[in-house]
Amino acid sequence: MMDISVAHEGVDEDEPPSCDWIERVVRCTLHSASVETPCEVSVLLTDDRKMQELNRDYRGQDRSTDVLSFAFEEGEALVVPPGTPRVLGDVILSLPTIRRQASDHGQTFARECAWALCHGTLHLLGYDHQTDGEEEAMRGVENEVLRALGEEFLRW
Repeated sequence: MMDISVAHEGVDEDEPPSCDWIERVVRCTLHSASVETPCEVSVLLTDDRKMQELNRDYRGQDRSTDVLSFAFEEGEALVVPPGTPRVLGDVILSLPTIRRQASDHGQTFARECAWALCHGTLHLLGYDHQTDGEEEAMRGVENEVLRALGEEFLRW
């Protein structure tokens, strides 16, 4: 069982990703990362203003970014009662930044959204890209997820 909640704040996008689309990307990411236990993930779709505010307040960087992740399980492992889902945390996407990046990278908006959502979800699981080895492992799972989703899914 995966509980994936989606919220919108300040999003003026013509075609924001649907809840079903977001759930499929998150589920595919969790599956590719071998997460089989019940868990919860929250996703917020927002604009550059809100993302800049969050990035400034939590990371000390006064600019927007494509994706932020706030992992609930950082540090020591939290023991939950049997049958209780793991609360992985929050993934926040700035749709305007992702749209610009898609254009800059020559990608579809859907593919860039899927990559950012996958990337943020992997951060919730402890993946990082501070070293070459970490980056290689994270990129490997990201590429596996994008392949599994398929080219048709990555176009709107």
